[in-house]
Amino acid sequence: MGHHPRPARLDPGQSDQPGREKARQLGGAGTPEVCEFAAAELGARIGRTTYAAAQLMADALDLHHRLPEHWRRVEAGEVRASYARFVCAKTRDLTLDEAGYVDAAVAESADGRIPWTRFESLVEAKVAAAAPEAAREREERASKATFAKKLRTDAHGMATFMVRADLPTIEAIDSFVTARADQLQDLMPDTDLDHRRVHAVLLAANPGADAATDTRDLLPTVQLYLHAYAGPDAEPIARLEGHGPVTEAWITRVLGPTARFKITPVLDLAGQAPVDAYEIPDRHRQAVHLITPADTFPYSSSLSRQKQVDHTIPYDEGGASAVGNYGPMTTSHHRIKTHGDWQVQQPFPGIYVWRDPHGGFYLVDHTGTRRLTGALRQQRPHPLTVEIYRRMPGIELAA
Repeated sequence: MGHHPRPARLDPGQSDQPGREKARQLGGAGTPEVCEFAAAELGARIGRTTYAAAQLMADALDLHHRLPEHWRRVEAGEVRASYARFVCAKTRDLTLDEAGYVDAAVAESADGRIPWTRFESLVEAKVAAAAPEAAREREERASKATFAKKLRTDAHGMATFMVRADLPTIEAIDSFVTARADQLQDLMPDTDLDHRRVHAVLLAANPGADAATDTRDLLPTVQLYLHAYAGPDAEPIARLEGHGPVTEAWITRVLGPTARFKITPVLDLAGQAPVDAYEIPDRHRQAVHLITPADTFPYSSSLSRQKQVDHTIPYDEGGASAVGNYGPMTTSHHRIKTHGDWQVQQPFPGIYVWRDPHGGFYLVDHTGTRRLTGALRQQRPHPLTVEIYRRMPGIELAA
């Protein structure tokens, strides 16, 4: 972070253009702006996502510029990192003086002398005391932040749906589900209370149904992507997109009674004919997703199907619209690749070799990201040139 160009050195004429790097204030009021692509460079060097690196930078800026008591204890090695970072996050929206009040009030306890839950309560109380009007506004915003949504999927074929609303609404929902579950007891004698409560919710979503209605008739049509494998060496495990691995027994037990299966043959990933156009056809997007389901930027975590598909070698520089020259990325990482002085090559489909603006190399493939040292030392400004030799039992890279 120390050697990154200062925002004042960004060319205003360039920064104003779409997609170009801009100056951002990651920390709270009173912290200096930084070049926004710096987080990607720091994240790659320390093996974290761009977002995690940006949060780390924001916390460091807040500690140094807004929380002097914590910073003093950080330099003396007297605080726990998780405690100090929690204070940074909770005070980021406060003014400089308000943050200073919290800093002085809780710094002594940031060394872990009290358990985490007590420290959370202490910090939150001091934040409210420092800015009572802001605390009231947060309560008002919270009262409007209602939702009913599926959360990030759990494991083993299960998922969670959460409703957040005011207390009277939640009490009414709970009373309804409890009463409906009690009514189902005689009709579902072999099930426990939790299963009856879940079935009561399902019935509530289908007003015309009753306890005797077949479960299959209660469920709307949804589309799931299930990747199954066959062959003598295949494991009895399938992959459910957006969820994770499931066993064949789970498929039979859960999907078998209710699902209609459409079997799609495996794509010939290597045999996709290129197209003479910048636009990427759907069959190429599907092949790229199967080869590389994750964002190809170093240490990225996105598995979404909504990522942008980038030409590794730009189309207007002779890059083909073909499998082997595509790399799915989030919008922010696509911007960094295009305008942030990063370089990438794809020597084989699904294998990416990146170089950051300061000469660090990273290999990204289906196993994740690895930092390359020694073999790929090359000084800028020479273009990235990588030769890959197949050698058993591994791969050797040389510049």
